[in-house]
Amino acid sequence: MGVPIVGVVGGGQLARMMIPAALELGIEIRVLAEAEGSSARLAATQVGDYRDLDTVMAFAKDVDVVTFDHEHVPQDVLQALVAAGVSVQPGPGPLEFAQDKLRMRQRLAELGAPLPAWAAVSNPAELQEFIDAHHGVAILKTPRGGYDGHGVRVVRSGEEGADWFQNFEQLLVEELVDFRRELAQLIARRPSGEIRVWPVAETVQRDGVCNEVIAPAPGVAGGPSRLAEVATDIAESIAEGLGVTGVLAVEMFETTDSRLLVNELAMRPHNSGHWTIDGSRTSQFEQHLRAVLDLPLGDPSALDPHAVMVNILGGPQQEAITDRFEVAMSHVPEAKLHTYGKSARPGRKVGHVTVTGHDLDEVTYRARTAAEFFSDIDSSDIESSDIESEA
Repeated sequence: MGVPIVGVVGGGQLARMMIPAALELGIEIRVLAEAEGSSARLAATQVGDYRDLDTVMAFAKDVDVVTFDHEHVPQDVLQALVAAGVSVQPGPGPLEFAQDKLRMRQRLAELGAPLPAWAAVSNPAELQEFIDAHHGVAILKTPRGGYDGHGVRVVRSGEEGADWFQNFEQLLVEELVDFRRELAQLIARRPSGEIRVWPVAETVQRDGVCNEVIAPAPGVAGGPSRLAEVATDIAESIAEGLGVTGVLAVEMFETTDSRLLVNELAMRPHNSGHWTIDGSRTSQFEQHLRAVLDLPLGDPSALDPHAVMVNILGGPQQEAITDRFEVAMSHVPEAKLHTYGKSARPGRKVGHVTVTGHDLDEVTYRARTAAEFFSDIDSSDIESSDIESEA
């Protein structure tokens, strides 16, 4: 047999982080990037429009499997790949539900997944009716195109969604969930059916963007817990019910009355799983490659009792991330730094840091401190004495 070749559509940081895993496995990885200088430029063998059938077909002709850095490839392109005999993982069927939030809610309801109260609404009057039935406030979402807080708004009147109705025939409206925290259950499934599950993680959002991830979620470490069992059951039923292959992230709310409700799905490696690169026996990126090639899945168990991943959002605005290496690495030498080869921009994910260890408070503090060295603050303001006094 020759060396397996995995083609990744999309040149973002997720494709970038598949490259080391592919090298270690002896897998060849090729990337169809949207533009020159993409985050995954080290493996970008082609630059082109992922929405153009001819471009994607030309990219796929010599690979063993096509997978994705994002879920935005149009359905007609996906269907044409499958019709041409290309292995597409995950396939068009599952991806439809990641691409359209209304279709996702409909299918998850059919599968019996626990969901917030929701409805498809076609005009401000229908939206107002839902709001009135749910304590005067609701969450409004565009069915397509939303991510990292985009395409989501809190509404208190039907007219607050009037502009979105001009662009979409229907919108998704959901109850505003009274939740204690947000959780993410990461799972991998291969075409032959094998499933592996990582410890459930807690995600902390800032301005609609994931800021940090704590794994395992506090309260579930050190042994079996009912919450972990329920999160696993939900993720497994969704992965099998939708026929997902590769990595699936199921984002959930833990409500104040201790229920779990499914919020979003991602059918690819996900920000909530970046901690697995340094904190798990098998990272989500290695597992994704194994899964889409239908290879036996690796052990997803944690290496240390606690792992905390903090995103670097924005990055230094007047200098390069590399200009902060000296001070950050000397002050928090145990922190694992991952940069995405992106220019700094307010709110943009330009990298992340991960710290693992046995004391959650210390691990959290040191991960946050390491990330702060790469933010807009003056890194010289953080002294080692400050770190030691808190640690």
